[in-house]
Amino acid sequence: MRLLITGGAGCLGANLIDRYIDSRDMEIAVIDNFATGARASLPEDAANLAIHEGSIADRETVDRLFDEFRPTHVIHSAAAYKDPENWSEDADSNVLGSIYTAKAALRCDVKRFVNFQTALCYGRPNEVPIPIDHPTAPFTSYGISKTAGEQFVLMSRLNAVSLRLANITGPRLSIGPIPTFYTRLKAGKGCFCSDTVRDFMDMDDFFSIMDLALKDDAPTGIFNVSTGEGKSIKDVFDQVVDYLGVTLEEDVPIVAPGDDDVPAVVLDPSETERAFGWKAAVSFGDTIRKMLTWYDEYGVKEVYAHLKKPNLTGEA
Repeated sequence: MRLLITGGAGCLGANLIDRYIDSRDMEIAVIDNFATGARASLPEDAANLAIHEGSIADRETVDRLFDEFRPTHVIHSAAAYKDPENWSEDADSNVLGSIYTAKAALRCDVKRFVNFQTALCYGRPNEVPIPIDHPTAPFTSYGISKTAGEQFVLMSRLNAVSLRLANITGPRLSIGPIPTFYTRLKAGKGCFCSDTVRDFMDMDDFFSIMDLALKDDAPTGIFNVSTGEGKSIKDVFDQVVDYLGVTLEEDVPIVAPGDDDVPAVVLDPSETERAFGWKAAVSFGDTIRKMLTWYDEYGVKEVYAHLKKPNLTGEA
């Protein structure tokens, strides 16, 4: 297998490299512009890993990489999300970058194409857990652009699967409430919890579905990847407080979701479980504790968010 991972220095890409780097029958290439991913996340001395710095929004760069590496399999993990007001950057990477990657994969007769999609493609869902046949209705730059990119992949003639992902939790996670609460509470700073619900899935469960999704004869189309179990952001906060042994002088503020947020995003994985014979197995408590233990050893880098920050007076 000759595996190309776009966005390979991001959380998911780098963890997948950790998983597959020791495989004797696999060559891996990575392309990343290091806008949010860190080059230090990638092993520099692995004989079967080639690292390419560049953007998938540059068609010449994408074509040259495909021509040189000739991948048999592609994991399309690259995405722009760090600035919710930068619509052009999101469109360049998430739409045009997906088009360029899919077109190059077609030209090189790629055997299997795995696309990562955000659960925000569903917008504000009509029902929760969200079934796979729920209409898409994204309303943020990130969600809109990722959904457009997914559609271009799905309309191609590729042997493609698009995985609509829950909040995958594991090494290098630098987005969302878990690293935010951990860093702020350790620094003695105040926090707030949005009055929202999400599903959090452990990296090991993500690995198990990826091993199946990369197979040439695996199902195609769209699939929700999640535990199917919703947890409030306050539930996450309580887990972090308990882990750190923090004593709170007052209850944490619970704030309403912002205009660009969604009250509840919990994916229904039943069709994925049926089609792949797969099921998430790690509990919520174990998932959060594993993440916090990793932060204890490796720390937290810069924390990103695809949502606008609420204007809270008096926040530290």
